[in-house]
Amino acid sequence: MPAFELPEDLVRDIRDDTDHGLERRAWLAGLPAVVDDLAGRWSLRLGSPFQPGGAASWVAPARTAAGDRVVLKVGWWHDEAAHEADGLRAWDGAGTVRLLGSLVTGGTSALLLEACDPGTPLAQARPPDEQDIVVAGLLRRLWIDPPAAFPFRPLSEMCDRWAAEFERKYAEATERGGRELEPGLARAGLALLRELPGTARDAVLLATDLHHGNVLAAAREPWLVIDPKPYTGDPAYDPLQHMLNFPGRLAADPAGFARRMAGLTGLDAGRLRLWLFARCVQESVGVPHLQAAAAQLAP
Repeated sequence: MPAFELPEDLVRDIRDDTDHGLERRAWLAGLPAVVDDLAGRWSLRLGSPFQPGGAASWVAPARTAAGDRVVLKVGWWHDEAAHEADGLRAWDGAGTVRLLGSLVTGGTSALLLEACDPGTPLAQARPPDEQDIVVAGLLRRLWIDPPAAFPFRPLSEMCDRWAAEFERKYAEATERGGRELEPGLARAGLALLRELPGTARDAVLLATDLHHGNVLAAAREPWLVIDPKPYTGDPAYDPLQHMLNFPGRLAADPAGFARRMAGLTGLDAGRLRLWLFARCVQESVGVPHLQAAAAQLAP
């Protein structure tokens, strides 16, 4: 019997996890039995997992008993992705991959998903300026009214948690003598991170993690979103993860990048810039290019 194959990035992320490493290593040890049970439950013939894979899940192509191509995603359950299945149900394939089945058992979240063919990531298929256009178009489709039937959390919940985490990490880094963001900028960014969710004019269903690695070329539609982390709140938040995936562009002209994405998405450029400043501050501990971007974006 062949050895159970693990995605390289999943193994690396669990190895380097200083917060939940022990729990995740125990989960990883039991993963072969979990995957085998899921394959039997959904009558799947599994292929090898995608490599190098993602940091939080074991994901592999599969065939159903009827011969249909699908994808099995098996992840360690974590708070940010708690409502991925609910979000995919709410969007129902309109710009996203379709959900065919889901199961949460113990510390595992499992999704049976539509296969994307050819499945090429947007990051590899288009230059950055075209990636902006594709991502903006997808975001505008995903911003639907939050369906009352699903228990989506408000964006403020995530922002408050991140603000508290930043305060801890910033204090620890400063004590170690790290070259961190100037304290006044740090306070201003944290204040905005906590305040902006409550001042939005609209509250829509957000993807929150839509970037060029989470958009795949497909046959049913040209591009489909995978791996959303749904919350409800300000649409001006949602382009940020795409922007944070371009460190060079953020370092060179963060304000211009914000104006471009605001124009493509129909958002208020000033508000998007404030959100970008807040997120650059929040992610800045030990990250010089985000410290520089935050300094340029400071209101």
